[in-house]
Amino acid sequence: MRRRSLCEQQAFTLVEIMIVVAIIGLLAALAVPSFIKVRKESQAKRIVNDARQIDAAIDTWALQAGAADGDAVDLVQAAEYMKSGTINPSDVLGNPYLIGTVGNTQMAISAATKLALAGVAIDWGAY
Repeated sequence: MRRRSLCEQQAFTLVEIMIVVAIIGLLAALAVPSFIKVRKESQAKRIVNDARQIDAAIDTWALQAGAADGDAVDLVQAAEYMKSGTINPSDVLGNPYLIGTVGNTQMAISAATKLALAGVAIDWGAY
């Protein structure tokens, strides 16, 4: 049998390579927006969950300390009721959580965070 030399071996043509590159580009163009949306949804869910935990810690602190509605929130003492022992005053986007007074206005998510995640279908609840 005769062996093929390097010059006689078949290779991909330029057109075939360009078609493969075009297909990969099309798939990437379809996938990237989905990844971005999922990332934003994940960030929004984390922000809401963190806000709920902070709100629950403030509630627990207020009950233990005997704080009445309208009293100022002591974040240092309320942090003792968090699993981590600290309260991060800002969310994953870097915007601050809005801490008010004990009662219905004690915890809120900033308008900048809600605006940054406006395209995400998330229920912000009471926050």
